[in-house]
Amino acid sequence: MARPLVRAAFVGAALTMCSAAFATAQAAPKLVTQIGDWGVYVDTAGSGKICYALSQPKKREPEGLSRDPAYFFISTRTAENVKNEISVIAGFPLKEGSDASLAIGTNNFTLYTRDTGAWVRNVAEEARVVDAMRKGQSAVVKTTSRRGNVTTDTYSLNGISAAVDRATQECR
Repeated sequence: MARPLVRAAFVGAALTMCSAAFATAQAAPKLVTQIGDWGVYVDTAGSGKICYALSQPKKREPEGLSRDPAYFFISTRTAENVKNEISVIAGFPLKEGSDASLAIGTNNFTLYTRDTGAWVRNVAEEARVVDAMRKGQSAVVKTTSRRGNVTTDTYSLNGISAAVDRATQECR
């Protein structure tokens, strides 16, 4: 059960890094390249290198809800020997004890939630998620906020294959 705590800490740190990127360029992860709708970032500030492909949703429903930005990450962390970890930052606190869902074409995956983040429940399925993303056109994340709002964020998968490959290459 240690990995979920590490994951939660990483997503919290990633959210902080993304927010900090706008505040100070020196403390921010470095954008290596933009490929389609996905950015490839490298962070060397901590112990070990963190490389990730990152995107924001193209569509957020329902419209009009007050929310912070959402992000979809596929991360490699050299210090923890983690490759292609799937994580989502929803942009709002999620309902405690709720699951989220990820749909890519006909493939459906369950995500567990904690605070503002979500991760693939079965870590062994992460390779299947990445494979489905490489073959798909969009990824749809459905969550429930702490206030009970059911939300749907749709991410474009344009550029995902090259972005994941480049992030992996950066962390070799």
